[in-house]
Amino acid sequence: MKGLKLSLIVLTATLLAVGLSGMAYAFHSGGVARCEGCHSMHQPKDTTTQHLLAFADAGSTCLDCHAGSTLGSHAAMTYPDPGAGVPPVNYAPGGDFLYLLKTYTFTGRSGTSTENGNTHGHNVIAADQGLTVTSQWAQGPGGTFNSADLTCTSCHDPHGKYRRDSTGVFTRTGSPIIGTGSTGTVPAANQAVGSYRILAGQGYTQNAGAITPGFPGVPIAVSPSTYNQVESTNQVRIAYGVSGSTDGKTSWGNWCGACHANYHSTGHYVHPVDQQLGNLAVTYDQYVKSGDMTGVHASSFLSLVPFMQNSSDYTVLTPNASNTQPTSAGPVSGDQVSCLSCHRAHASPFPSMLRWGMDNEFMVSNGVYQIESRGRTNAEAIAAYYGRPVTAFASYQRVLCNKCHAQD
Repeated sequence: MKGLKLSLIVLTATLLAVGLSGMAYAFHSGGVARCEGCHSMHQPKDTTTQHLLAFADAGSTCLDCHAGSTLGSHAAMTYPDPGAGVPPVNYAPGGDFLYLLKTYTFTGRSGTSTENGNTHGHNVIAADQGLTVTSQWAQGPGGTFNSADLTCTSCHDPHGKYRRDSTGVFTRTGSPIIGTGSTGTVPAANQAVGSYRILAGQGYTQNAGAITPGFPGVPIAVSPSTYNQVESTNQVRIAYGVSGSTDGKTSWGNWCGACHANYHSTGHYVHPVDQQLGNLAVTYDQYVKSGDMTGVHASSFLSLVPFMQNSSDYTVLTPNASNTQPTSAGPVSGDQVSCLSCHRAHASPFPSMLRWGMDNEFMVSNGVYQIESRGRTNAEAIAAYYGRPVTAFASYQRVLCNKCHAQD
């Protein structure tokens, strides 16, 4: 009898473990994470503030989980640096913060040149990972946000208060958050999901109210559940949405413009953002590579040049979020170009966190990635284009502005 009871106890425990495993949540679960995962009540390492952080600063706290030496599903940084000539291992849509530590020296037409790592992206501060305040800009380009204040929590709300309810409205309080809002889940009545990548919205303050980035709302997007992968076979498509400034939402351009206002203001000669593509959608569909305009709408999407789909309906966006298709449909005239069409959100192997190289007339010349002439190895060049072999482009391929403009 004792043996039977013991067997029943073991069986019950096993069933409970199996049953509950399907309910396991990620650390953030779309909202606030476990307090002890970031804070230490009695042995904090961040001694410069009263936030009781378990690591040196806010950025270090985030990157303790979001950085590593192997490709990780939620990795934002390869760390430690695998060494000169070796590319980062991550291919997330936002890029890899390790590029901030990658400085390249090369010989060009005017002699020896240096491309500093701090030109490659948002110079977030994370002392534990060697990321420090940039010396290049006192404030963010085109804005007034102090570089000395820039960290992961400048854009992401670490407590994940922003939530989308069943009607699509974003608020900071209200229905309880039951999971991530990054993958397109539509919550049931009286429930909510978090914002995309727990991005901050209207009313957000950093450092307990000391800093106000000024976001007008939360931008919207849908991601596949797996999004960090080499794209040599299948592309990763983030379904970026379009929204106005109502119901707690905002456009991607306005959200970025909170810190880079002069790049989006009237009177400055800058590329349009949050503007419909119009007839350029046809060009995008037809453009395959330099000299090849045989593309068709059904298979023209290129993750190196994403666009914003003209919808804020998650049931419309979600089917387009994928990591299992080599190609997918391109834009229609009402879809939009925005900041992320050309830039990665975190960092990239190119200056100004661009998605492709702009420093040469050609991206590819005589079958060689031209980034190799700027101090990169062939492996680094392929990684810069997310694993695409050079044969994915024309043997003389001009820059990808031509995906929309076809001037080559």
